[in-house]
Amino acid sequence: MLSPVQIAEKYVTVGKTKANTPVAKLFLLSLFAGMFIAIAGASATIASCMVENASTARLVNSLIFPAGLVMVVLAGSELFTGNCLILISVLRKEINFLTYIKCLVIVYIGNLLGSILVSALFVYGHTPDLYGGKLAEVLTSTAIAKTSLSFSDAFIRGILCNFLVCIAVWITVGAANAADKVLGLYPPIFVFVLGGYEHCVANMFYIPAGLFAASEYSITSETLTWGAFFAKNLLPVTLGNIIGGAIIVGCGYWFAYLSNSKIKKTTVSNNK
Repeated sequence: MLSPVQIAEKYVTVGKTKANTPVAKLFLLSLFAGMFIAIAGASATIASCMVENASTARLVNSLIFPAGLVMVVLAGSELFTGNCLILISVLRKEINFLTYIKCLVIVYIGNLLGSILVSALFVYGHTPDLYGGKLAEVLTSTAIAKTSLSFSDAFIRGILCNFLVCIAVWITVGAANAADKVLGLYPPIFVFVLGGYEHCVANMFYIPAGLFAASEYSITSETLTWGAFFAKNLLPVTLGNIIGGAIIVGCGYWFAYLSNSKIKKTTVSNNK
């Protein structure tokens, strides 16, 4: 396991590589990541659907959902929330800010399309028929609950979520092998799901799946709309995720481990 300062140095290179990935490859890998997270969300919902005790259902959900990030990390793909950390490479002046933004935009779009694709396949393949259609009701109620959050609640929960997701990513960068990566990322992701925090890419599955289920299974809801998905959930959650990942974790670790390194190198060079 690398030390925190070694992780910081390594992530500068990792972030630079991610940001400079060819657009077509970056988009394809982001599409995969959206699909991985969506499949994990679908599986967690199936497993917890018929658990009547709410706290136990959340616990079951929390145990299964981390499989999504395991697939993202080990199978090789690009996830918007984790890529917020690329700001470290910007602060280290290895890439410029516009390259960083371009990378995030491409990955965000790919994640969105991948997640919606899985949600459509999941619903229109009639997996929600499980448990006598109860799964369709759970999908819809989950989507309604997420789009009913106030802007501030969704924003704050987004901050907490991506703080934990980026800590998980940070740990995986320092891990020596696949087993260590899985063990390292599991606790932060488990905690974020258990806490009910908001992940924009996960919500790219949960809310469209609820919308599709409401349509396919004739479940009426006046508040659940595509407009509510984008404006009332995705916008505040995405902003919160950026703050939690890029500003708090990215800037925090850059300041702690890298902010003085360039100054020290320059001083040594001048002394010579």
